[in-house]
Amino acid sequence: MSALCLVGAFSFVSCSDLDDAPDNRTEIDSVDKIQKLLTSGYPAAVPALLCELSSDNLVDDNVVVAATHNDAYADFHEQAYAWEVIDNYSTGEDDTPYAVWESNYQGIAVANHAIEAMLAMSKDPANDRELAHSWGEAHLLRAYLHFVLVNVFAEAYKDEARSSQDVGIPYVSEVENTVNVDYSDPKFRKSVAEVYRLIEQDILEGIDLIDDSKYIVPAYHFNRNAANAFAARFYLYKRDYEKCLKHANAALGSTPVLRNWKSINKNTIQTKQNDYNDEKQSWNFLLQATYSLQWRMLTDNARFAINTGITFKGSDGKTWRIPSSLDATIWGSGPNWSGTLPAFSGMVYINRAGQQYGAWLFRLYEYFEYTDKIAGIGYVHQIYQPFTADETILCRAEAKLYMGDRDGAIRDLELWTSSHLVTDALTLDKIKRKYRRDTSNNDFISDLHPQEMGFEKVLEGDDLSVLDCILHFRRIETIHEGLRWFDIKRYGIKIYHHYRDAHEDEIHTDSLTWDDPRRVLQIPDNVIQAGYPAGPRDTGIGGGTSGGYQMPASKNTQLELISDKQEDEE
Repeated sequence: MSALCLVGAFSFVSCSDLDDAPDNRTEIDSVDKIQKLLTSGYPAAVPALLCELSSDNLVDDNVVVAATHNDAYADFHEQAYAWEVIDNYSTGEDDTPYAVWESNYQGIAVANHAIEAMLAMSKDPANDRELAHSWGEAHLLRAYLHFVLVNVFAEAYKDEARSSQDVGIPYVSEVENTVNVDYSDPKFRKSVAEVYRLIEQDILEGIDLIDDSKYIVPAYHFNRNAANAFAARFYLYKRDYEKCLKHANAALGSTPVLRNWKSINKNTIQTKQNDYNDEKQSWNFLLQATYSLQWRMLTDNARFAINTGITFKGSDGKTWRIPSSLDATIWGSGPNWSGTLPAFSGMVYINRAGQQYGAWLFRLYEYFEYTDKIAGIGYVHQIYQPFTADETILCRAEAKLYMGDRDGAIRDLELWTSSHLVTDALTLDKIKRKYRRDTSNNDFISDLHPQEMGFEKVLEGDDLSVLDCILHFRRIETIHEGLRWFDIKRYGIKIYHHYRDAHEDEIHTDSLTWDDPRRVLQIPDNVIQAGYPAGPRDTGIGGGTSGGYQMPASKNTQLELISDKQEDEE
């Protein structure tokens, strides 16, 4: 039996002489060490901020609020909102394309080293009593991180034929021992279809091997529920609805238990946040600790925010209407509730600049880790929820709808509204009234292009209204998480952005159509320079690494709740 060795946290090499390993190397030669190694593979960067800026969840307050001329919190935020190639960021910044790219591929490297170590320890790790669970976790982790990367840095999955023509991302399934990798090698030039096939292969390799008893804190690993929720989302995006339903059922169980909003302690924002992120609660399938400045972007600057809309006249004489993303997400009505969603009562905050500069849901509030309390500096952390019971049931509802079970889909949607403390029953008639397509000013429906995006089945009539409801609920459920951007991509949803630079009076308007190449975030420039194809976007110049950098504690302590809005039932 041989062993592998590890240098530092993420820089990996093979060792030719294990008897004389340098002091800073750790041999990966036991089950315990493999499990600890895999713990370090969950990335500290997520694309949530980039995806929120790219989506229709945020608006430019320089347009919405009269006489406002704020700079962006970071220059690359403005580029992301304008759907430009993001090149204006520097080493150490969080939430950048490079931070997402690097952090995810570091996690993939961890998974690959764990897999190689297990192969060195056993001829058949999948059937080894001691190693099988870690073998499963490593493959699930590798699959998920590639899934995130392909959905950010490539086209959405369309169908086998069209996605075989779309450039994907490198699928790395081997330990890399070369410093300068030649990414022009065909083995790295995977199409979107090929990446999806390899993701599925890894899911199938690992999902049945997960053993929750092996984890100390299952919610921070791919436990069985998280693995099945991931598989459900993957098959939903791939439009294999039977498999989506199978895995959603496995994650949710025969009697789904969704988040208990009544149990959240409202005494302080910290108690709310701690209850929401409680790793012991069954509805939190997977939690991810990250470095992110998304809360500060929404509060300390408020250039881009979840805000009310406005109607204005452009320089071309055309009248433009900006929908209220606040009403469409965390502060608006629904098919069977009026005013604020009951679960969000006392949960929506505004920043110190005032309600006219937007709002945010309490769960985005940051955790600050002091490294020097006297100097007031430390690390900013946020907890994200990649998979929850509440989002998985919406995946299941969508799968049921496409499989012809509209009533079943509505029952799942009613479970979601009930868990959010809505007392009125959800019916098809209420859904049809809310998601009317007889007006261009219905902020709760989207301009969908499923046929152009490769959908074999295009929903119409009542089924289309139910789909609009599902997309609306998912937009609410995943606010701040970035999944709205993935729905925009996979359904070809047309969205508009209106923006004005801090130093000009001219308001710019732009739209993103289903076939716009700007739906793909450009990969970092150093990867392009290494020979990997740039894809449909013009080549940009990326920044450096990001692992969370020390910064002052936020001075934004004047938190204020938005009072609940009351509306008549539509």
